[in-house]
Amino acid sequence: MNSETRTFKYLAGYSEEIQRKVAQLVDGGKLTEALLKKYPAPHDVRTDAALYDFTMEIKNEYLKKSQPVSKVIFDPTISDVNRALGLHSFVSRVQGAKLKAKNEIRVASLFKTAPAAFLRMIVVHELAHLKEKEHNKAFYNLCEHMEPEYHQLEFDTRLYLTHLDLAGPLYAG
Repeated sequence: MNSETRTFKYLAGYSEEIQRKVAQLVDGGKLTEALLKKYPAPHDVRTDAALYDFTMEIKNEYLKKSQPVSKVIFDPTISDVNRALGLHSFVSRVQGAKLKAKNEIRVASLFKTAPAAFLRMIVVHELAHLKEKEHNKAFYNLCEHMEPEYHQLEFDTRLYLTHLDLAGPLYAG
């Protein structure tokens, strides 16, 4: 398959020109080099407790008055990353005569060894759902408020996922 006809599942919404440029990187063996140049090391958030702290730091900076988040975890069951990199859920439970509601954020486990910027982008995305449920203009404005490079990071994350599919892990170890 040449760079004129190749398509990449994580880049399906992007123009043919962008997909052609990515194909040239892949065909030329330059995708790994390009990603490592921009993102030379993975983040150091390895546990669910550390992920919770990482998330709460961002929430407390930008969304202090929003609903509380009760749980943040790396989730090994999120495997269809074509649909979701993370999940935000609003869980309602009956406890006695009371209805308890909790916000939970789950991040795909494959991001345990991703660049810090990608983890931040995913967390920002899920936190934005505390205020905006739909992926509308207000939602993306909030994402950009919390992470000015949001759209570039989303694209780079898609390049990273393409790399994982084609060449395996970006970082040794």
